[in-house]
Amino acid sequence: MSFIFSLILGFIVVACIMVAMAGIKRILKLLSAEYGELQWRPQRNPVAVLVQTILSQNTSDKNSRPAFQHLLASFPSWKEVANVSVEEICQAIRTGGLGKIKAGYIKGALQEIQRRQGKFDLTFLKDLPVDQARDWLMQLPGVGMKTASVVLLFSLGMPALPVDTHVFRVSKRLGLIDSKTTVTKAHHILESLVPAANVYQFHILLIEHGRRTCKAQRPRCIECVLGSLCPSYEKFVGQPWAG
Repeated sequence: MSFIFSLILGFIVVACIMVAMAGIKRILKLLSAEYGELQWRPQRNPVAVLVQTILSQNTSDKNSRPAFQHLLASFPSWKEVANVSVEEICQAIRTGGLGKIKAGYIKGALQEIQRRQGKFDLTFLKDLPVDQARDWLMQLPGVGMKTASVVLLFSLGMPALPVDTHVFRVSKRLGLIDSKTTVTKAHHILESLVPAANVYQFHILLIEHGRRTCKAQRPRCIECVLGSLCPSYEKFVGQPWAG
């Protein structure tokens, strides 16, 4: 009986995953039509993406981008950044907010990369499985799951799915993760549901949708292209979606 029960449970789990994946494909199709098609293009050197992502933690791009550019202009190499004092790094990134804390993280992360690799190079991570590469990054000072996933996705083109506040909120409202799911667990759940080739698209489109439509306080459900798919529609609007 236990074998039969396990077999049935396995079929149910697989069926649920297939339904969720079909729903994600529909979500991506509708959001792409709304916000435009996206092409996945890995960006700059992963060490640079790591430093910039640390700077962007808990602050806006408006603050973090100038801070990153000023850091690059202040020091000719990552080696010099790793060797100067925290105070000097703090001075270079002062426009980014939380300067001393982030300066310490940047210095510590760079020193650890140099200690473990003998150089400032993270391209070797591309040859590792996503979870293993992310775990390696998460051992660096100031690097959590989201920061590590950003580095892998945007610099190395790996299907790591960063779950920021918008992705987390929209995914919950769409029923892709339940209300009790933690951010950490959400990374793994969503990565198991979103096809690897669509991870970048999913991440960017859900952020865009969270900013424009599925807002934290006043979601614009009446205007939402996902109204017919969203189990939260009736909760916010007060009546079922009618098309």
